[in-house]
Amino acid sequence: MTLDEAPAGGSTEAFLAFAVELAQATGPIALPMYRTAMAVDNKQADGFDPVTQADRAAEEVMRTMIEERYPDHGILGEEFGEKAGNDDFTWILDPIDGTRSFISGTPTWMTLVGLKHDGRMIAGAAGQPFTDEIFAGSKAGAHLLHAGRKTELRCTSETDLSKVLAGTTAPYLYRKHGHEERLARIENAVQHLRFDADSYFHCMVAAGQLGISIDTGLQSYDIAALVPIVEGAGGIVTTWEGKDPGNGGDILVAANRALHEQAMALLA
Repeated sequence: MTLDEAPAGGSTEAFLAFAVELAQATGPIALPMYRTAMAVDNKQADGFDPVTQADRAAEEVMRTMIEERYPDHGILGEEFGEKAGNDDFTWILDPIDGTRSFISGTPTWMTLVGLKHDGRMIAGAAGQPFTDEIFAGSKAGAHLLHAGRKTELRCTSETDLSKVLAGTTAPYLYRKHGHEERLARIENAVQHLRFDADSYFHCMVAAGQLGISIDTGLQSYDIAALVPIVEGAGGIVTTWEGKDPGNGGDILVAANRALHEQAMALLA
């Protein structure tokens, strides 16, 4: 889809600009709580799935903005669930992706904002307010907004998996889902595998720093916003079975087709 082929109800360019607005709006809410002694609740009885007031407040602000600008659009957010819309558009929100990073004081958490139209992700923004970065993308391309500058994002052209850097979350997630062998194959195949940066690693594929990134057990709101960013930078995002990643699952992000094929063979 080009901007000339934008969906009915608005241009993709306008939707992407609004996604960036939403990501920007969470900074003034989250940053005053970042690196402070805040209350942390655990959403998981048999594990640790933290949530803070920053998560909830940031999503509330984004929901209010969407309801004012596009009242007919649906909303799906991590903290407050789904609001059905009367249109073919759904905004998919993760107010603080990487809450463990947020409460640890490390700057790799992000606000994720994606827009789905007729089952397909068409625009996405991922913001990190502490580093003043917003990664944004659509079919027309992808860019980074940083310190008042706009820079085009482009994936690496390297096609040899053994020569690229890679990223993922934490090894315990692969143990939890029974994917330890797959993780080991990837780690042994790439030049170096980095851990524990959540969605920020996927943005680094779009920025040309990493060749691939992988994740396991994701929800829709963990990955949906990142698909247009990576694809806009020339990359590929699928599940490990080669299917649509928009609903989450086990995810592979690759800079190009050659790297995707090599990694898929290892994840099979």
